[in-house]
Amino acid sequence: MDTSVSDPVCAFESPPRWYSGPQLLSKPTNVQLQGEELTPLSGKPFFHLILSKSHVKPHCRMVLPSKAHQLLPCAMVSLVLTHGGKKWEMVYHGDNCGQKRFDTKWRNFVIDNDLKVGDACLFEIVESDIRMVHIAVHILRGDVPTELLEKVNGAGN
Repeated sequence: MDTSVSDPVCAFESPPRWYSGPQLLSKPTNVQLQGEELTPLSGKPFFHLILSKSHVKPHCRMVLPSKAHQLLPCAMVSLVLTHGGKKWEMVYHGDNCGQKRFDTKWRNFVIDNDLKVGDACLFEIVESDIRMVHIAVHILRGDVPTELLEKVNGAGN
């Protein structure tokens, strides 16, 4: 089955948990990417999360979900996030067994990309070793049509 044209998400080895396949909306929906282009994943390991208030304001704190822990080193190393042809350098704190996080420079990434509560970030691990981590970030804006939100939350058919 060729899924490369009709359903690009199915081309990934492991789509996000919340993805239930292509959806047809009863009303046309316009999606504004604000000059951003969605790029396909390269097949590298990834994790995702929906941003909450603590991720974006007032402190802009990025504590990584436990599913990301096994993908990243257990050390404090240089971290480069890339998105839209730009890069942000910071430090990844993976040396604390219970809590792995990005340093306070995560705030610059949040501000520069105008991240808001409800936006989804997919973190694709391009490179990871004991010296540095490079993560390509794919941003999906929280302007999800109500009909899809109902399906994700179990309220839809």
